[in-house]
Amino acid sequence: MAGRNHLPAVIDVTDLSVKREVEILRSISWRVEAGENWVILGANGSGKTSLLSVLTGYLSPTTGEIRVLGETFGQFDWRELRKRVGLVSSSIRQMMPGHDTCVQTVASGASAMIGFWQEMGSADRERAVEILRQVELFELRDRPWRFLSEGERQRVLIGRALMAQPKLLVLDEPCAGLDPVARERFLQFLERLGTERGNRPSLVLVTHHVEEIMPSFSHVLILRGGKVVASGPTREVMSSQILSEAFAGAVYLERYDDRYRLRVNATSDFVA
Repeated sequence: MAGRNHLPAVIDVTDLSVKREVEILRSISWRVEAGENWVILGANGSGKTSLLSVLTGYLSPTTGEIRVLGETFGQFDWRELRKRVGLVSSSIRQMMPGHDTCVQTVASGASAMIGFWQEMGSADRERAVEILRQVELFELRDRPWRFLSEGERQRVLIGRALMAQPKLLVLDEPCAGLDPVARERFLQFLERLGTERGNRPSLVLVTHHVEEIMPSFSHVLILRGGKVVASGPTREVMSSQILSEAFAGAVYLERYDDRYRLRVNATSDFVA
């Protein structure tokens, strides 16, 4: 059997820069291998959203090479590639029709539609129901979107993304808007998803909260000002010094039960 290194990288970015009026991203190199789960971590304005926009083809690079799921930007129709990448973001959440049921919302992911306006085939319904079992919402399969909690909506959107059987699932600040209990429940669900056996997608979680980094996230890419501060295995790059540089302030990283929390010294300045 071929080893993991013989498989094409899920994401392979080499010397990526994006310039408009200002330089948005600078000389970023980043590689995600099959089976790895990554966190993109950084303060607001660090370049996280811009990097996602490049990977999904909504922002064009100025220099560098980008390969996603074996396809090279500029040599492949990125609109087709998006169908193979699951994306969960607040912008998608805000567009969901309130009257669509959970089954309809999940099934809409097969064709990357917003809203379900056609007759649902039996195969699509069967798969959508099975995915709702996977995301632990089978009992709510016929509940309309407008009556779901924020945590339930996030899980439905993950189910919608899984409908197209993606090799890559990107979660853009999925805990935004969740209360502390709902956030922890969602993170525990995310941990179960990230440790599933079989043909599961690689996960990329975008956040600025270290508390959201679950043990199944094996690697971290840390950004500041559009540049890479650190990249690699989670336990190797997560440190007080690196995070103080990333957040431009004196912070202290604490590890407990394979989870993290951050203490901030508001009276002390960090000098990079």
